[in-house]
Amino acid sequence: MKVLKIIGLVCFLSLVACSKQKDGASPATATPPVGHIEIRVTDNSDGGVSFNEIRAMRYVKEIVALGPRPIGSANHKKVEDYIHAHLKDDLVEDDSFTVDTTEGKFPVHNIIAKFPGTKDGIIVIASHYDTNYPLRDTSYIGANDGASSSALLLEIANQLRGKKRDGYSVWLLWDDAEESMRLPWFDPESLYGVRHLAQKWQDDGTIKKIKAFLLEDMIGDADLNIEHEENSTPWLEDLIYQSATRRGYQSHFFGRTIPIDDDHLPFVQRGVPSADLIDLDYGYGNVFHHTTQDTLDKLSPKSLEIVGTVTLETVRALDKK
Repeated sequence: MKVLKIIGLVCFLSLVACSKQKDGASPATATPPVGHIEIRVTDNSDGGVSFNEIRAMRYVKEIVALGPRPIGSANHKKVEDYIHAHLKDDLVEDDSFTVDTTEGKFPVHNIIAKFPGTKDGIIVIASHYDTNYPLRDTSYIGANDGASSSALLLEIANQLRGKKRDGYSVWLLWDDAEESMRLPWFDPESLYGVRHLAQKWQDDGTIKKIKAFLLEDMIGDADLNIEHEENSTPWLEDLIYQSATRRGYQSHFFGRTIPIDDDHLPFVQRGVPSADLIDLDYGYGNVFHHTTQDTLDKLSPKSLEIVGTVTLETVRALDKK
């Protein structure tokens, strides 16, 4: 996940741990406390969705066990193979290219699993799977930043697999080389995977078919607070909140409003309705982000369930839109 500039907050660690929030951000009016376990709405008589948080958490642990995953590393190749192994029965496309950075040339691999629908259009759900490059020689394992959202997509694939979609096609995107080659965050040295893919899809006409781009980032935090992200498309953010409310999870969403530079921006810039589902406040003052403290003990299967359920509910709402 990218690192942004924060105004009005003090970074509690070195620049390595600075947050992704942009200049001029201000908190929204406070909502009821979050992080508690809520009573979940279970009335699925209207075709409600399901999500296996235990299995998703197992995926997180297995990805983390591979170790740091910066581009160009052996562990990075291992997580590529891990994702592919879970998608062996699906229609998968690889978008591979080489990027020339200040640190040298590196292979980049976007992975796209496609689940066809009956309606003309595509919903993209995305997560990056690499870990921060400058921390490649440390024990930084990115449990929340990269592993949690990548695992979330694997479980969403389980929910879509083998079922006829009476709606838009859903493409799950594990985008690569998202993390910056420098710290603090340096925009020209980041987002290589999504920038390449957005341009490719613009050139071949695919981008005109995308009805929504839903980004998942840092969504495993046990104290879950999904931001109301100002760079996101307002009507799509509204739809996400309605979906959260429908499932009884609204107190975990949109407690504050801030702009964030993230994987969705190349699509926002091309007019694609986009939303960033992200919990930026990872530890008090975001102290766990891009540090060796981003570990499994900070995560909760319940948070994976909440975000997974709301994402699938949002897809269902988009199908009907």
